[in-house]
Amino acid sequence: MKKYINKLFVLGSLLFLAASCETDGQLTTLAKVSFPSAIEVSSKTIVLKEDESDQQALLVSWPKVTYPIAAPVTYALQFDLTTDVKGSEAWGKAKRVEVGEDVLSKSFTVFELNKIATELGLKPNVAGELVIRVESSMDHRIYSNPVTITVTPYEKVVVFGEIYMPGSYQGWGIETAAALTEIQVGIYQGYMTVPEGAGPGFKLNRERNWAQFFGAGASNADLKNMSDTDLTLPGAGSYQIKVNLNTLKWSGTPYSWGIVGTATAGSWDASTPMSYDHQNKTWKITTTLLPGALKFRLNNSWDVNYGPADASTDTINLGNTAAYSIGLEGTYEVTFKINEVDPLSNGYPATATCTIVKK
Repeated sequence: MKKYINKLFVLGSLLFLAASCETDGQLTTLAKVSFPSAIEVSSKTIVLKEDESDQQALLVSWPKVTYPIAAPVTYALQFDLTTDVKGSEAWGKAKRVEVGEDVLSKSFTVFELNKIATELGLKPNVAGELVIRVESSMDHRIYSNPVTITVTPYEKVVVFGEIYMPGSYQGWGIETAAALTEIQVGIYQGYMTVPEGAGPGFKLNRERNWAQFFGAGASNADLKNMSDTDLTLPGAGSYQIKVNLNTLKWSGTPYSWGIVGTATAGSWDASTPMSYDHQNKTWKITTTLLPGALKFRLNNSWDVNYGPADASTDTINLGNTAAYSIGLEGTYEVTFKINEVDPLSNGYPATATCTIVKK
């Protein structure tokens, strides 16, 4: 009898534990969670213009979603056409934009919203509807009620223009000044390196002459036609230069391709930065290499890197984990060439080229 009672006690304990586990599960995955109020948009009717491409077009905001457990909540946005948000395939073609943990708003520039709208199929210069909803996730995903906006996208114009950047970094010679390529109407992008000891000043010229140029305006970030005040960079180093002649603004962001690997001074921990030869549009470095591995990455980060799918060639591939093998210690000239048309809109190309030559 005592043995029978003990068996019942053990069985009851197991059932209690099972019930407890099931209850704990209900506190997260099975618990009802919802958005406490509607999401909001800064405008429900938007006409996009290419010459305003870097201005804010839309701000989406939403309330905090509270889950039964204390942990970060990840949010994302989904955009879709009104015709694709019903039925068994609803939201299956949506454009999803990751926002981040515990972030309750997301803004979009004119360029970014135009890209979403045209990729979803809205016709240029014709008003069309987009549906937006917010995705919230922790242990499971839930969605806000959708909101509909009307967007008129533009058709991106193919542009081929250039402006030029004479300055202290290259002796102010207009004939050898770095060229900035037009990537959108009135918006230019290019790369340059300020050597150690060179001055930081420069101008921006429409042609390879001094008939018209831009200097600093009310601040260093402002452009003013025919201003004698130089625009300036922070100092020595390599930069991505962006100029918007629609808004008369410019920016210079530290930007450098570098070599990394056991053959380099920084091994796998720190890239050795290369300098930009703006006349040949090639990144270069002459340095001592050790026997070991070598590949290329941007801005001392693994976010964008290139390695050879076939180390017997000079072609390197985006995101490839392989590396070149340096056999002998010595002084090498290493070059890296990439066709960066507009990384923001087009991403980075699938391949680039390089040379590694022992001196």
